[in-house]
Amino acid sequence: MRPGPRNLITDVEGLSVGNAEDHPVRTGVTVLVGERPFTAAVHVMGGAPGTRETDLLAPDRLVQEVDALVLAGGSALGLDAASGVADALRAAGRGFAVGDELVPIVPAAILFDLMNGGAKDWAENPYRRLGARALAAAGQDFGVGTAGAGTGATTAGLKGGLGSASAVLENGLTVGALVAVNALGSVTVGGGREFWAAPWELDAEFGGLGLPTAFPAGFEPRPVKRPGEATTIAIVATDARLTRVEAQRMATAAHDGMARAIVPSHTPLDGDLVFAAATGARALADPLADTFLLGHAAAACLARAIARAVFAAEAREGDLMPSWRARFGHG
Repeated sequence: MRPGPRNLITDVEGLSVGNAEDHPVRTGVTVLVGERPFTAAVHVMGGAPGTRETDLLAPDRLVQEVDALVLAGGSALGLDAASGVADALRAAGRGFAVGDELVPIVPAAILFDLMNGGAKDWAENPYRRLGARALAAAGQDFGVGTAGAGTGATTAGLKGGLGSASAVLENGLTVGALVAVNALGSVTVGGGREFWAAPWELDAEFGGLGLPTAFPAGFEPRPVKRPGEATTIAIVATDARLTRVEAQRMATAAHDGMARAIVPSHTPLDGDLVFAAATGARALADPLADTFLLGHAAAACLARAIARAVFAAEAREGDLMPSWRARFGHG
């Protein structure tokens, strides 16, 4: 397993990502869009999720492909970002055909960033506009750290952010992860600079620091956020041709990566969720072995992407928490 050329989810051919930010509000939106509709699934393990159109992603539903996936700040208000994306896709002639009408299918998930110090006294919900802007910005390269849906994110003691990573497997398949990290738990070990995800790091992508020599195995964490203020939302993607059932299994396995990178994760106060996306460009040579490997790679990529999000976060005036770089330097 090695990183793709960009070490971004867009190393999965046919996918693009766009970000839009409102820095005074300290929030943003990230959109993943395909060149054509793609298979998608979802798995939720947190106790406080916020979603749009996720019921549609069950394997037995009528519509089997989606046009885009949206990650946004803003709590339930941020779900309106998907409306801006859907409007723009419909104007471009994309969507599920129902007679003469087109209905873009745009599932979305949100995180809570309403109490991060930003100016939330808007006269009009900004997320529809941010969704349209993020879609318009979609491309192969995009920013991580204090960007997109991770703009206003926080973790236990450090700023969160937007992260991404990719892997090319020996069987030729590509896997990528995209994540907005706004966790109740900690991404670093014991309040130090080393990342829980260190065992899965490739090419010193988040400092090459390894794990500390010791940490308290019996540590009992205390929640530092209130109910509804945390959530890590992610997308894992592949160029493999998967059924929706197989894609859902990949999303389920990817949650292992969240648990490896954030301690604790999947708490009653988090809305932890993973979407899966499969473009179908490459057939599975061995359906059993390949789906097994895809689950492992998705978990490893997601762990790496979570660490990269916090590692790349930028300090900004008025931050309620320090960035990793402001506190520990650049590794």
